[in-house]
Amino acid sequence: MSQPSDPAPQDSGADAEQPTPGSEATSAADAASGPQQAMPSAAKATLDKKKTIIGAVVTLVVLGLVFWALAKRFGSFAEAWATIQKMAPIAIASLALVAVVNIIVYAYPYMVAIPGLKYKPAFMVRQTSWMIAALVPAGGALAVALQYVMLASYRIAPAAATSGIAITSVWSFFMTFLLPVLGVLAISAGGELQSAWIWAGVIGAVALIAMVIVFWLILRSEKSAEKVGALGQKLADPIMRKLHKPMDLTKSILSFRGQVVDVVKAKWAWLTITNLAVSFMQFMILFVAVRGVAGDASKELSFAEIFAAFAISRLGTLIPLTPGGLGTVAGVLGGMLAAFGLAEQYILAAVVVWQVVQLLPQAITGIVTLVVWRVQQHRSEAAGGGVAQPA
Repeated sequence: MSQPSDPAPQDSGADAEQPTPGSEATSAADAASGPQQAMPSAAKATLDKKKTIIGAVVTLVVLGLVFWALAKRFGSFAEAWATIQKMAPIAIASLALVAVVNIIVYAYPYMVAIPGLKYKPAFMVRQTSWMIAALVPAGGALAVALQYVMLASYRIAPAAATSGIAITSVWSFFMTFLLPVLGVLAISAGGELQSAWIWAGVIGAVALIAMVIVFWLILRSEKSAEKVGALGQKLADPIMRKLHKPMDLTKSILSFRGQVVDVVKAKWAWLTITNLAVSFMQFMILFVAVRGVAGDASKELSFAEIFAAFAISRLGTLIPLTPGGLGTVAGVLGGMLAAFGLAEQYILAAVVVWQVVQLLPQAITGIVTLVVWRVQQHRSEAAGGGVAQPA
């Protein structure tokens, strides 16, 4: 899941693989309203029971269909489990190592996006919000709200919190479209490209270039930001009128610009580097899973081909059916591994191992950080402090 992305679209996604774009996208919208509006709305956010139930049902259905299709095409789960049990101890140890490093590096983009935020608070907030966004259906809004509350408990000003959450969301989207481009470039030098892979790279490149241009225009000056807002308003008005949800896009964009411009201009390079590091560690989980499950048979796939399979599959996080693209990314990934030549009897096992290793350790970590933070809050309130002190 990419990481639900940041609580993303992570990233099974990315986010879940990463926190993912989808789950953190709400934060950018909140940030555009400015700290005075974003903080109260975030603090009041709660789970919509109806949406949560519907989201849970949809998630289970999608997961069931995806893994049923994978099992039908690439062998049964019994066969996959038998393959997994044959993994060498060194492969299991390597998976544990990359899983730990993946968790460690996940906090760094947050530290860059919120100047002055120390590692421990960044780790606590990121892991907790990722867990909520990745595991709770329709939990993206709650994950964003929790970020505000936790950051406030570590004495991060509302404006800095709003800016950091918005910047993290924007870079999460950038990574979603940058990775397919890098994946296609990685395999272009070593083999014949299929048209589907080229199109994935083209889609990613076009979307990324468009996003970067719009973002650059917003940051360039207030005048250019106003022009972007005016154009966006014209495009959005017909849709908003039908939805009976009027909005002042220009005002929101100008407010968003005011919050993020200084940090982005000063830290854009480190934001990109740290987010790429997070994505690379998520890929390394897949790489070790493929090598560990398939052994010598996996040598038919190069490092670049496995990376391309991972990178292109990240586009699955854009399908807003499950938290962080959970399930949808796995389906795309299985097809990509098959297209690159991994023997069919190993594909389901590799996807299952990758899904579990990138999801379970981080989910457990997020549960632990939530419990630890609540205990710290309770002790602070009992002592009369009201706010937890950053460690």
